[in-house]
Amino acid sequence: MSQKRRTFMGQILTGGIGLGVGYFLGAKKEKPSPKDSKTKTVTPYKEGLAISTWYHGLAANNEAWDVISSGGTAIDAAENGARITEADVTGRSVGIGGTPDREGKVTLDACIMDENGNAGSVSFLQGIKHPVSVARKVMDDTPHVMLVGEGALQFAKEKGFEEEDLLTAETRADYKKWLETSKYDPIINIENHDTIGLITMDKNGDLSGACTTSGLGYKMHGRVGDSPVIGAGLFVDNEVGAATATGLGEAVLKTCGTFLVVELMRQGMSPNDACKEAVNRIAAKQNYENFQIGYIAVNKAGEVGAYSIHPGFDYALHKDGKNEMHKVESLVK
Repeated sequence: MSQKRRTFMGQILTGGIGLGVGYFLGAKKEKPSPKDSKTKTVTPYKEGLAISTWYHGLAANNEAWDVISSGGTAIDAAENGARITEADVTGRSVGIGGTPDREGKVTLDACIMDENGNAGSVSFLQGIKHPVSVARKVMDDTPHVMLVGEGALQFAKEKGFEEEDLLTAETRADYKKWLETSKYDPIINIENHDTIGLITMDKNGDLSGACTTSGLGYKMHGRVGDSPVIGAGLFVDNEVGAATATGLGEAVLKTCGTFLVVELMRQGMSPNDACKEAVNRIAAKQNYENFQIGYIAVNKAGEVGAYSIHPGFDYALHKDGKNEMHKVESLVK
């Protein structure tokens, strides 16, 4: 290489390094413009609604609607609605009367999320029949999102919740019968008396949600599913919409299911199409023959949607003065 070429290359390198250093040391980072966001501005639905999983959602919706129709907030409506299902002793997988785990212990999971993105959650909670309200206290009264096990129980008692036996005569008898074989065999659509996921929209157009369950019957002691996990069992983004899930929690956890549904709505999908795509993501990578997953979703415009893997999933919708059950389209026909 000639002397002139070496000198020229040296000048380029020196200048380039100087520019690079100047860029990293002196350049200001530009903040992304709000216009770059994919979130479209829509007119919020301000008539109020409540949507929840399964038949027991009818009673939960009615309670939620009482709050909404009287001018209450979506978050209060979600909590109050979920409490109705937790207190129903005939339901075998929510709150009191929930099916125990392999050790004969009823362990509860719940989460709640409001219109501002605040969230609270409890998991592996024993002896407290309203875990959704404990989750609300975690959200409102602590800097944390999730408390588990003994810590969650201690917190609940400090907040005035009473500890009680969550087994009923029926669930205790069923457990004794189960011990004869100790067979663990999840049944498709057993969730019909399982997880309740509830999404509410108040008359300000704000969204909130709650999800509560005792989980899979006769699960391993300590097992936690999707229900208390923000972005799995429940996710709310007040600019876009909300989604909740029911079914085999492990499958939802592996795909961050409800977060996915909301993000798909952000990109322009309808609630129904977003739920369908989230189910397809599961079906593409998991053997879904023997388990159910169902999603329900609401967007900011008040449009609702749902989709499941297998037939049999349905949801309750309180909207336009009617509280009715709706059958859901499924991947497997």
